[in-house]
Amino acid sequence: MKPIWLLSLCLALSACVSAEPGDVATRAATGAETLLPPMKTFTVPRPDRPMVSNIDLRRDFLDLAFKLESGRDLPVLSRFEGPITLRVTGQAPVNLTMDLDRLLLRLRSEAGIDIRRTADADANITIEAVTRADIRRQLPQAACFVVPNISRLSEYRSARRSARTDWAKVTQRSKLAIFVPADAAPQELRDCLHEELAQALGPLNDLYRLPDSVFNDDNVHTVLTGYDMLVLRAYYAPELQSGMTRAQVATRLPAILARLNPTGQTLAPQNLTPTPRAWIDAVQSALGPGASPEQRRSAAQRAVNIARTQGWQDHRRAFSHYALGRLTQSYDAPIAMSHFQAAQRFYDRTPNTELHSAQVAQQLAAYAVSEGRGAEALRLVDSHLNVAARHENAALLSTLLLLRAEALDLLGRSAEARTVRLDSLGWARYGFGADWAVRAKVREITALSPLKRRNGQI
Repeated sequence: MKPIWLLSLCLALSACVSAEPGDVATRAATGAETLLPPMKTFTVPRPDRPMVSNIDLRRDFLDLAFKLESGRDLPVLSRFEGPITLRVTGQAPVNLTMDLDRLLLRLRSEAGIDIRRTADADANITIEAVTRADIRRQLPQAACFVVPNISRLSEYRSARRSARTDWAKVTQRSKLAIFVPADAAPQELRDCLHEELAQALGPLNDLYRLPDSVFNDDNVHTVLTGYDMLVLRAYYAPELQSGMTRAQVATRLPAILARLNPTGQTLAPQNLTPTPRAWIDAVQSALGPGASPEQRRSAAQRAVNIARTQGWQDHRRAFSHYALGRLTQSYDAPIAMSHFQAAQRFYDRTPNTELHSAQVAQQLAAYAVSEGRGAEALRLVDSHLNVAARHENAALLSTLLLLRAEALDLLGRSAEARTVRLDSLGWARYGFGADWAVRAKVREITALSPLKRRNGQI
Protein backbone atom coordinates (compact mmCIF):
# COMPACT_ATOMS: atom_id res chain seq x y z
CA MET A 1 0.00 0.00 0.00
CA LYS A 2 1.30 3.42 -0.90
CA PRO A 3 0.54 5.79 2.02
CA ILE A 4 -1.03 9.01 0.81
CA TRP A 5 0.66 11.04 3.54
CA LEU A 6 4.10 10.62 1.97
CA LEU A 7 3.28 11.76 -1.55
CA SER A 8 3.56 15.49 -0.87
CA LEU A 9 6.91 15.05 0.86
CA CYS A 10 8.55 14.13 -2.40
CA LEU A 11 6.49 16.23 -4.80
CA ALA A 12 6.34 19.73 -3.33
CA LEU A 13 8.57 22.35 -1.81
CA SER A 14 5.89 23.52 0.57
CA ALA A 15 3.58 21.48 2.78
CA CYS A 16 0.88 21.46 0.13
CA VAL A 17 -0.27 23.18 -3.03
CA SER A 18 -2.49 26.01 -1.93
CA ALA A 19 -4.26 26.72 -5.18
CA GLU A 20 -7.61 25.22 -6.10
CA PRO A 21 -8.94 24.01 -9.45
CA GLY A 22 -10.02 26.92 -11.56
CA ASP A 23 -7.23 29.25 -10.45
CA VAL A 24 -6.03 31.39 -13.35
CA ALA A 25 -2.37 32.30 -13.71
CA THR A 26 -1.30 35.53 -15.34
CA ARG A 27 1.39 35.53 -17.99
CA ALA A 28 3.70 37.47 -15.69
CA ALA A 29 3.29 34.86 -12.97
CA THR A 30 4.11 31.87 -15.17
CA GLY A 31 6.67 33.47 -17.44
CA ALA A 32 5.06 31.47 -20.27
CA GLU A 33 1.93 31.44 -22.38
CA THR A 34 -1.31 30.74 -20.49
CA LEU A 35 -1.82 27.65 -22.64
CA LEU A 36 0.57 25.03 -21.31
CA PRO A 37 2.79 22.98 -23.65
CA PRO A 38 2.12 19.27 -24.25
CA MET A 39 2.89 16.85 -21.46
CA LYS A 40 6.34 15.26 -21.58
CA THR A 41 6.83 11.60 -20.74
CA PHE A 42 9.76 9.30 -20.15
CA THR A 43 10.49 6.72 -22.81
CA VAL A 44 13.62 4.61 -22.32
CA PRO A 45 14.17 3.33 -18.76
CA ARG A 46 17.67 3.85 -17.34
CA PRO A 47 17.80 1.85 -14.11
CA ASP A 48 21.08 1.78 -12.23
CA ARG A 49 22.87 -1.54 -12.01
CA PRO A 50 22.41 -2.85 -8.46
CA MET A 51 25.60 -2.73 -6.41
CA VAL A 52 24.76 -4.76 -3.33
CA SER A 53 26.56 -7.45 -1.37
CA ASN A 54 24.83 -10.79 -1.55
CA ILE A 55 25.17 -11.03 2.22
CA ASP A 56 23.02 -7.92 2.60
CA LEU A 57 20.73 -8.99 -0.23
CA ARG A 58 20.04 -12.38 1.37
CA ARG A 59 19.05 -10.80 4.68
CA ASP A 60 16.93 -8.11 3.01
CA PHE A 61 15.20 -10.63 0.73
CA LEU A 62 14.15 -12.75 3.69
CA ASP A 63 12.88 -9.76 5.66
CA LEU A 64 10.97 -8.49 2.62
CA ALA A 65 9.45 -11.85 1.73
CA PHE A 66 8.51 -13.15 5.17
CA LYS A 67 7.03 -10.11 6.91
CA LEU A 68 4.20 -7.64 6.33
CA GLU A 69 4.66 -3.89 6.71
CA SER A 70 3.03 -4.13 10.13
CA GLY A 71 5.86 -6.39 11.29
CA ARG A 72 3.67 -9.50 11.29
CA ASP A 73 5.47 -12.67 10.17
CA LEU A 74 4.42 -14.57 7.05
CA PRO A 75 4.67 -18.36 7.44
CA VAL A 76 5.55 -19.20 3.82
CA LEU A 77 6.64 -17.68 0.55
CA SER A 78 3.74 -17.01 -1.79
CA ARG A 79 3.93 -16.09 -5.47
CA PHE A 80 2.29 -16.86 -8.78
CA GLU A 81 3.29 -20.14 -10.40
CA GLY A 82 3.33 -20.18 -14.19
CA PRO A 83 2.41 -17.40 -16.66
CA ILE A 84 0.61 -14.39 -15.15
CA THR A 85 -2.25 -12.55 -16.84
CA LEU A 86 -3.32 -8.99 -16.04
CA ARG A 87 -6.33 -6.92 -17.06
CA VAL A 88 -7.33 -3.28 -16.54
CA THR A 89 -10.88 -2.24 -15.64
CA GLY A 90 -12.57 1.01 -14.71
CA GLN A 91 -11.96 4.44 -16.20
CA ALA A 92 -8.28 4.09 -17.06
CA PRO A 93 -6.68 7.22 -18.59
CA VAL A 94 -4.40 6.87 -21.60
CA ASN A 95 -1.27 7.51 -19.53
CA LEU A 96 -2.09 4.50 -17.33
CA THR A 97 -2.02 2.21 -20.35
CA MET A 98 1.26 3.67 -21.61
CA ASP A 99 3.02 3.46 -18.26
CA LEU A 100 1.67 -0.02 -17.55
CA ASP A 101 2.91 -1.36 -20.89
CA ARG A 102 6.38 0.05 -20.16
CA LEU A 103 6.35 -1.52 -16.71
CA LEU A 104 5.26 -4.93 -17.98
CA LEU A 105 8.04 -4.86 -20.57
CA ARG A 106 10.57 -4.14 -17.82
CA LEU A 107 9.20 -6.95 -15.64
CA ARG A 108 9.57 -9.40 -18.50
CA SER A 109 13.02 -8.27 -19.61
CA GLU A 110 14.67 -7.31 -16.31
CA ALA A 111 12.96 -9.58 -13.77
CA GLY A 112 12.26 -12.51 -16.09
CA ILE A 113 8.58 -12.66 -15.07
CA ASP A 114 6.15 -14.08 -17.63
CA ILE A 115 3.36 -11.49 -17.32
CA ARG A 116 1.05 -10.26 -20.07
CA ARG A 117 -2.13 -8.24 -20.49
CA THR A 118 -5.46 -9.87 -21.28
CA ALA A 119 -9.10 -8.88 -21.61
CA ASP A 120 -10.30 -12.05 -19.88
CA ALA A 121 -12.37 -11.65 -16.72
CA ASP A 122 -10.47 -14.50 -15.05
CA ALA A 123 -7.11 -12.70 -15.20
CA ASN A 124 -4.74 -13.34 -12.30
CA ILE A 125 -4.36 -9.63 -11.60
CA THR A 126 -7.03 -6.98 -12.05
CA ILE A 127 -6.02 -3.31 -11.97
CA GLU A 128 -9.17 -1.30 -11.32
CA ALA A 129 -8.94 2.43 -11.98
CA VAL A 130 -11.25 4.24 -9.56
CA THR A 131 -11.38 7.71 -8.02
CA ARG A 132 -9.25 8.86 -5.10
CA ALA A 133 -12.45 9.33 -3.15
CA ASP A 134 -13.40 5.70 -3.79
CA ILE A 135 -10.06 4.54 -2.41
CA ARG A 136 -10.20 6.78 0.65
CA ARG A 137 -13.66 5.54 1.52
CA GLN A 138 -12.13 2.09 1.91
CA LEU A 139 -8.67 3.00 3.29
CA PRO A 140 -8.46 6.70 4.26
CA GLN A 141 -4.65 6.74 4.46
CA ALA A 142 -3.99 4.92 1.17
CA ALA A 143 -3.20 6.40 -2.23
CA CYS A 144 -3.54 2.91 -3.76
CA PHE A 145 -3.46 -0.67 -2.51
CA VAL A 146 -3.44 -4.37 -3.42
CA VAL A 147 -5.67 -7.14 -2.01
CA PRO A 148 -5.62 -10.91 -2.59
CA ASN A 149 -8.55 -13.03 -3.76
CA ILE A 150 -10.86 -10.28 -5.00
CA SER A 151 -11.18 -8.49 -8.33
CA ARG A 152 -13.38 -5.42 -7.64
CA LEU A 153 -13.34 -2.62 -5.10
CA SER A 154 -17.01 -3.31 -4.38
CA GLU A 155 -15.95 -6.68 -2.93
CA TYR A 156 -13.45 -5.20 -0.51
CA ARG A 157 -15.66 -3.83 2.26
CA SER A 158 -17.26 -7.18 3.03
CA ALA A 159 -14.04 -9.15 2.54
CA ARG A 160 -11.46 -6.87 4.21
CA ARG A 161 -11.49 -8.50 7.66
CA SER A 162 -11.95 -12.07 6.48
CA ALA A 163 -9.46 -14.88 5.96
CA ARG A 164 -10.06 -14.43 2.24
CA THR A 165 -8.00 -11.21 2.13
CA ASP A 166 -5.45 -12.14 4.81
CA TRP A 167 -2.02 -12.30 3.18
CA ALA A 168 -0.81 -14.61 5.94
CA LYS A 169 -3.31 -17.22 4.73
CA VAL A 170 -2.09 -17.07 1.11
CA THR A 171 0.15 -20.00 0.15
CA GLN A 172 0.05 -19.52 -3.62
CA ARG A 173 -1.19 -16.42 -5.43
CA SER A 174 -3.81 -16.91 -8.11
CA LYS A 175 -6.10 -13.86 -8.06
CA LEU A 176 -5.73 -10.35 -6.67
CA ALA A 177 -6.76 -6.77 -7.33
CA ILE A 178 -4.87 -3.47 -7.40
CA PHE A 179 -6.83 -0.26 -6.92
CA VAL A 180 -5.32 2.91 -8.36
CA PRO A 181 -6.59 6.52 -8.57
CA ALA A 182 -7.63 7.30 -12.14
CA ASP A 183 -7.97 11.01 -11.32
CA ALA A 184 -4.46 11.42 -9.88
CA ALA A 185 -1.57 13.15 -11.63
CA PRO A 186 0.10 10.88 -14.21
CA GLN A 187 3.22 10.49 -12.07
CA GLU A 188 1.26 9.54 -8.95
CA LEU A 189 -0.72 6.98 -10.94
CA ARG A 190 2.47 5.52 -12.42
CA ASP A 191 4.08 5.37 -8.98
CA CYS A 192 1.10 3.38 -7.72
CA LEU A 193 1.41 0.96 -10.63
CA HIS A 194 5.08 0.31 -9.85
CA GLU A 195 4.73 -0.12 -6.10
CA GLU A 196 1.49 -2.09 -6.03
CA LEU A 197 2.33 -4.38 -8.94
CA ALA A 198 5.74 -5.10 -7.37
CA GLN A 199 3.98 -6.13 -4.14
CA ALA A 200 1.29 -8.05 -6.03
CA LEU A 201 4.03 -10.13 -7.62
CA GLY A 202 6.63 -10.26 -4.88
CA PRO A 203 7.53 -9.04 -1.38
CA LEU A 204 4.80 -7.46 0.74
CA ASN A 205 7.08 -5.70 3.22
CA ASP A 206 8.93 -2.37 3.10
CA LEU A 207 12.29 -1.73 4.77
CA TYR A 208 13.56 1.76 5.61
CA ARG A 209 17.13 0.44 5.54
CA LEU A 210 17.01 -0.04 1.74
CA PRO A 211 18.48 3.08 0.07
CA ASP A 212 17.73 2.28 -3.58
CA SER A 213 14.37 0.54 -3.61
CA VAL A 214 10.65 1.05 -4.03
CA PHE A 215 10.30 -1.41 -1.14
CA ASN A 216 10.88 1.48 1.27
CA ASP A 217 8.20 3.69 2.81
CA ASP A 218 10.30 6.86 2.44
CA ASN A 219 8.90 7.06 -1.14
CA VAL A 220 12.11 8.53 -2.53
CA HIS A 221 12.20 5.92 -5.29
CA THR A 222 8.89 5.67 -7.09
CA VAL A 223 9.75 3.54 -10.13
CA LEU A 224 11.26 0.09 -9.78
CA THR A 225 15.03 0.24 -9.49
CA GLY A 226 17.68 -2.19 -10.67
CA TYR A 227 17.77 -3.49 -7.10
CA ASP A 228 14.01 -4.11 -7.14
CA MET A 229 14.19 -6.02 -10.40
CA LEU A 230 16.96 -8.17 -8.94
CA VAL A 231 14.78 -8.95 -5.89
CA LEU A 232 11.85 -9.88 -8.16
CA ARG A 233 14.08 -12.04 -10.38
CA ALA A 234 15.24 -13.92 -7.28
CA TYR A 235 11.63 -14.16 -6.05
CA TYR A 236 10.71 -16.03 -9.23
CA ALA A 237 13.88 -18.13 -9.41
CA PRO A 238 13.07 -21.74 -10.43
CA GLU A 239 14.79 -22.99 -7.27
CA LEU A 240 11.98 -21.46 -5.19
CA GLN A 241 8.28 -22.23 -5.07
CA SER A 242 5.16 -21.20 -3.23
CA GLY A 243 4.72 -22.70 0.23
CA MET A 244 8.41 -22.76 1.15
CA THR A 245 9.34 -21.68 4.66
CA ARG A 246 11.85 -18.97 5.55
CA ALA A 247 14.42 -21.63 6.47
CA GLN A 248 13.94 -23.44 3.17
CA VAL A 249 14.30 -20.23 1.16
CA ALA A 250 17.33 -19.15 3.21
CA THR A 251 19.09 -22.42 2.34
CA ARG A 252 18.63 -21.93 -1.41
CA LEU A 253 19.22 -18.18 -1.62
CA PRO A 254 23.06 -18.11 -1.61
CA ALA A 255 23.27 -20.13 -4.83
CA ILE A 256 20.44 -18.14 -6.43
CA LEU A 257 22.07 -14.79 -5.62
CA ALA A 258 25.51 -15.97 -6.74
CA ARG A 259 23.96 -16.82 -10.12
CA LEU A 260 21.86 -13.67 -10.50
CA ASN A 261 24.23 -11.15 -8.88
CA PRO A 262 27.81 -12.41 -9.31
CA THR A 263 29.23 -8.97 -8.51
CA GLY A 264 27.58 -9.19 -5.10
CA GLN A 265 29.82 -12.10 -4.18
CA THR A 266 32.81 -9.78 -3.88
CA LEU A 267 31.20 -6.64 -2.43
CA ALA A 268 31.58 -5.97 1.30
CA PRO A 269 28.28 -5.98 3.21
CA GLN A 270 27.03 -2.79 4.84
CA ASN A 271 25.33 -4.74 7.63
CA LEU A 272 22.89 -1.92 8.40
CA THR A 273 21.19 -2.38 11.73
CA PRO A 274 17.43 -3.05 11.88
CA THR A 275 15.15 -0.01 12.00
CA PRO A 276 13.49 0.21 15.44
CA ARG A 277 9.72 0.55 15.58
CA ALA A 278 10.08 3.73 17.63
CA TRP A 279 11.83 5.49 14.72
CA ILE A 280 9.23 4.27 12.22
CA ASP A 281 6.41 5.47 14.47
CA ALA A 282 8.10 8.86 14.89
CA VAL A 283 8.49 9.31 11.12
CA GLN A 284 4.89 8.28 10.47
CA SER A 285 3.64 10.63 13.17
CA ALA A 286 5.72 13.47 11.74
CA LEU A 287 4.56 13.00 8.17
CA GLY A 288 1.12 11.49 8.65
CA PRO A 289 -2.29 13.04 9.23
CA GLY A 290 -4.07 13.91 12.45
CA ALA A 291 -1.35 15.85 14.24
CA SER A 292 -0.75 19.56 14.79
CA PRO A 293 2.34 21.25 13.28
CA GLU A 294 3.95 21.32 16.70
CA GLN A 295 3.28 17.61 17.25
CA ARG A 296 4.73 16.81 13.84
CA ARG A 297 7.90 18.78 14.52
CA SER A 298 8.21 17.05 17.88
CA ALA A 299 7.87 13.65 16.22
CA ALA A 300 10.47 14.55 13.58
CA GLN A 301 12.84 15.69 16.32
CA ARG A 302 12.24 12.33 18.01
CA ALA A 303 13.25 10.57 14.80
CA VAL A 304 16.47 12.63 14.67
CA ASN A 305 17.21 11.81 18.30
CA ILE A 306 16.64 8.09 17.75
CA ALA A 307 18.86 8.15 14.67
CA ARG A 308 21.64 9.79 16.72
CA THR A 309 21.23 7.29 19.55
CA GLN A 310 21.41 4.43 17.07
CA GLY A 311 24.65 5.87 15.77
CA TRP A 312 23.37 5.83 12.21
CA GLN A 313 25.52 7.38 9.52
CA ASP A 314 23.34 6.22 6.63
CA HIS A 315 20.33 7.47 4.66
CA ARG A 316 17.96 6.94 7.61
CA ARG A 317 19.86 9.56 9.62
CA ALA A 318 19.73 11.84 6.59
CA PHE A 319 16.01 11.28 6.08
CA SER A 320 15.36 12.17 9.73
CA HIS A 321 17.03 15.55 9.23
CA TYR A 322 15.29 16.04 5.89
CA ALA A 323 11.85 15.43 7.41
CA LEU A 324 12.56 17.81 10.29
CA GLY A 325 13.80 20.43 7.84
CA ARG A 326 10.61 20.13 5.80
CA LEU A 327 8.46 20.58 8.89
CA THR A 328 10.53 23.50 10.18
CA GLN A 329 11.04 25.57 7.03
CA SER A 330 7.91 27.70 7.39
CA TYR A 331 8.55 28.10 11.12
CA ASP A 332 12.33 28.76 11.30
CA ALA A 333 14.11 28.87 7.93
CA PRO A 334 17.71 28.97 9.28
CA ILE A 335 17.10 25.91 11.48
CA ALA A 336 15.47 24.14 8.55
CA MET A 337 18.51 24.88 6.39
CA SER A 338 20.80 23.40 9.03
CA HIS A 339 18.82 20.17 8.89
CA PHE A 340 18.82 20.10 5.08
CA GLN A 341 22.59 20.60 5.13
CA ALA A 342 22.96 17.81 7.68
CA ALA A 343 20.83 15.55 5.48
CA GLN A 344 23.03 16.33 2.50
CA ARG A 345 26.19 15.49 4.45
CA PHE A 346 24.87 12.06 5.40
CA TYR A 347 23.59 11.36 1.91
CA ASP A 348 26.97 12.30 0.48
CA ARG A 349 28.55 9.56 2.61
CA THR A 350 26.01 6.87 1.73
CA PRO A 351 26.09 4.83 -1.51
CA ASN A 352 23.04 4.75 -3.79
CA THR A 353 21.50 7.99 -2.49
CA GLU A 354 21.92 10.42 -5.38
CA LEU A 355 18.14 10.73 -5.82
CA HIS A 356 17.82 11.49 -2.11
CA SER A 357 20.47 14.20 -2.54
CA ALA A 358 18.51 15.70 -5.42
CA GLN A 359 15.46 16.01 -3.15
CA VAL A 360 17.54 17.93 -0.63
CA ALA A 361 19.18 20.03 -3.34
CA GLN A 362 15.82 21.46 -4.42
CA GLN A 363 15.31 22.72 -0.87
CA LEU A 364 18.78 24.26 -0.67
CA ALA A 365 18.39 25.79 -4.14
CA ALA A 366 15.02 27.27 -3.20
CA TYR A 367 16.61 28.92 -0.20
CA ALA A 368 19.46 30.27 -2.35
CA VAL A 369 16.95 31.74 -4.84
CA SER A 370 14.97 33.37 -2.05
CA GLU A 371 18.16 35.12 -0.89
CA GLY A 372 19.09 36.23 -4.41
CA ARG A 373 22.09 33.87 -4.69
CA GLY A 374 21.55 32.86 -8.31
CA ALA A 375 24.98 31.34 -8.96
CA GLU A 376 24.74 29.06 -5.94
CA ALA A 377 21.20 27.98 -6.85
CA LEU A 378 22.36 27.21 -10.39
CA ARG A 379 25.23 25.08 -9.10
CA LEU A 380 22.93 23.13 -6.80
CA VAL A 381 20.32 22.50 -9.48
CA ASP A 382 22.57 21.65 -12.42
CA SER A 383 24.30 18.78 -10.65
CA HIS A 384 20.99 16.98 -10.08
CA LEU A 385 18.96 17.46 -13.28
CA ASN A 386 20.21 14.26 -14.88
CA VAL A 387 19.56 12.33 -11.66
CA ALA A 388 15.91 13.38 -11.62
CA ALA A 389 15.53 12.49 -15.30
CA ARG A 390 17.25 9.12 -14.96
CA HIS A 391 14.96 8.18 -12.07
CA GLU A 392 11.90 9.38 -14.04
CA ASN A 393 10.77 11.86 -11.40
CA ALA A 394 9.03 14.52 -13.47
CA ALA A 395 7.79 16.44 -10.42
CA LEU A 396 11.32 16.79 -9.11
CA LEU A 397 12.75 17.51 -12.56
CA SER A 398 10.22 20.25 -13.29
CA THR A 399 10.79 21.83 -9.88
CA LEU A 400 14.55 21.85 -10.39
CA LEU A 401 14.09 23.41 -13.85
CA LEU A 402 11.78 26.10 -12.45
CA LEU A 403 14.39 26.89 -9.81
CA ARG A 404 17.02 27.00 -12.54
CA ALA A 405 14.93 29.51 -14.47
CA GLU A 406 14.66 31.77 -11.42
CA ALA A 407 18.41 31.48 -10.83
CA LEU A 408 19.08 32.48 -14.45
CA ASP A 409 16.79 35.49 -14.10
CA LEU A 410 18.72 36.56 -11.00
CA LEU A 411 21.90 36.39 -13.07
CA GLY A 412 20.40 38.50 -15.86
CA ARG A 413 20.15 35.59 -18.32
CA SER A 414 16.47 36.11 -19.07
CA ALA A 415 16.36 34.50 -22.53
CA GLU A 416 17.80 31.26 -21.14
CA ALA A 417 15.38 31.46 -18.22
CA ARG A 418 12.35 31.61 -20.55
CA THR A 419 13.53 28.53 -22.46
CA VAL A 420 14.18 26.55 -19.28
CA ARG A 421 10.84 27.59 -17.76
CA LEU A 422 8.96 26.46 -20.87
CA ASP A 423 10.81 23.13 -20.79
CA SER A 424 9.81 22.65 -17.16
CA LEU A 425 6.09 22.98 -17.89
CA GLY A 426 5.90 19.83 -20.02
CA TRP A 427 7.43 17.81 -17.20
CA ALA A 428 5.22 19.55 -14.65
CA ARG A 429 2.12 18.40 -16.53
CA TYR A 430 3.22 14.79 -15.99
CA GLY A 431 4.44 15.36 -12.44
CA PHE A 432 1.61 17.52 -11.07
CA GLY A 433 -1.26 16.76 -13.45
CA ALA A 434 -4.01 19.33 -13.76
CA ASP A 435 -3.24 22.72 -15.29
CA TRP A 436 -4.21 24.50 -12.06
CA ALA A 437 -1.68 22.39 -10.13
CA VAL A 438 1.06 23.16 -12.65
CA ARG A 439 0.34 26.90 -12.47
CA ALA A 440 0.27 26.77 -8.69
CA LYS A 441 3.72 25.16 -8.69
CA VAL A 442 5.03 27.85 -11.04
CA ARG A 443 3.69 30.59 -8.79
CA GLU A 444 5.18 28.91 -5.74
CA ILE A 445 8.66 28.90 -7.27
CA THR A 446 8.29 32.38 -8.77
CA ALA A 447 7.34 33.75 -5.37
CA LEU A 448 10.76 32.77 -4.03
CA SER A 449 12.64 35.30 -6.15
CA PRO A 450 13.37 38.72 -4.61
CA LEU A 451 13.73 40.03 -8.18
CA LYS A 452 10.11 39.14 -9.01
CA ARG A 453 8.84 40.58 -5.72
CA ARG A 454 10.61 43.89 -6.34
CA ASN A 455 9.20 44.13 -9.86
CA GLY A 456 5.67 43.38 -8.71
CA GLN A 457 5.37 40.30 -10.90
CA ILE A 458 3.71 38.21 -8.20
